[in-house]
Amino acid sequence: MSLYTALVRPLLFRLDPEAAHEAAAAALALAGSLPGAKALLTAAFAHRDPALETRLWGLRFPNPVGLAAGFDKDAVMAEALPSLGFGFIEVGTVTFAAQPGNPHPRLMRLPEAEALINRMGFNNAGSDAMAARLKALGARPVPLGINLGLNKDADPELAPELYAKTFARLSLYGDYFVVNVSSPNTAGLRALQDKLKLERILDAVARVNGDKKPVLVKLAPDLGDEAFSALVPFVAERASGLILANTSIDPHLREAALESGDGRREPPFQGGGLSGAPVRARAVELVRRAKALTGGKCPLIGVGGVFDARHAWELLSAGASLVQ
Repeated sequence: MSLYTALVRPLLFRLDPEAAHEAAAAALALAGSLPGAKALLTAAFAHRDPALETRLWGLRFPNPVGLAAGFDKDAVMAEALPSLGFGFIEVGTVTFAAQPGNPHPRLMRLPEAEALINRMGFNNAGSDAMAARLKALGARPVPLGINLGLNKDADPELAPELYAKTFARLSLYGDYFVVNVSSPNTAGLRALQDKLKLERILDAVARVNGDKKPVLVKLAPDLGDEAFSALVPFVAERASGLILANTSIDPHLREAALESGDGRREPPFQGGGLSGAPVRARAVELVRRAKALTGGKCPLIGVGGVFDARHAWELLSAGASLVQ
């Protein structure tokens, strides 16, 4: 039994889930600022093996397992996170202007289902704050991705301009970027998973992408078969890759997760997206389908329910180049 399982996890699970996340963020931010702390974390957690190295978009990934966006929304932990053994880190989702996100409560644990339901709503300190923080970082041992979102009060017609402005503000600091049009917690965002709307966004970002940084698109797991089959090849021709997939609003998956364990759990809020073990099989299937739809020529990052090496290998075997 690991130290985390025996001691850390029980302590964190005594806290409100968002409070536990904030405690972890504070601890890792502190570790990143203390001389020697990163070296201790690296010795304890990181495993380096040249056989695991992956090269993609001209970048070197020490291993194919990264940290997905959502954990470090404001890049406050970016100094310490690589020391935990991740092959790459994705920060955000960041919006052009700061915003508080949705009202509390907005995060629910489902331990028996190994899942979370969140309706965070892109709470973040904004692109200026992230740019200042990333500028102050030293040399990064692993690639850094930046996940871009849209402010809650933004006019959807201005989405291309706002994604481009956010990208431009942060372009010096990311090794790759992600256009997130698939969170279920910002009203109207998933409507941008439309060919014409997405093309306008990608074209706007391309016009300010002078350094030709890789730009990926993160899709929802709940697209219908016809929509998915039409959208994936379309995006593959216009972006550097796809991330599959975001949190799910599938009512069947949600109900099954809520009913796991002893009795049904009632969420303290309406809506939200489901993540964790219940979405794992769908993530694998979407990666497999996307590989077939693109002839294996489009880099894919698989995300959803990855708890151990076996889960990571399922996504890699299905066609993912990297996993989160």
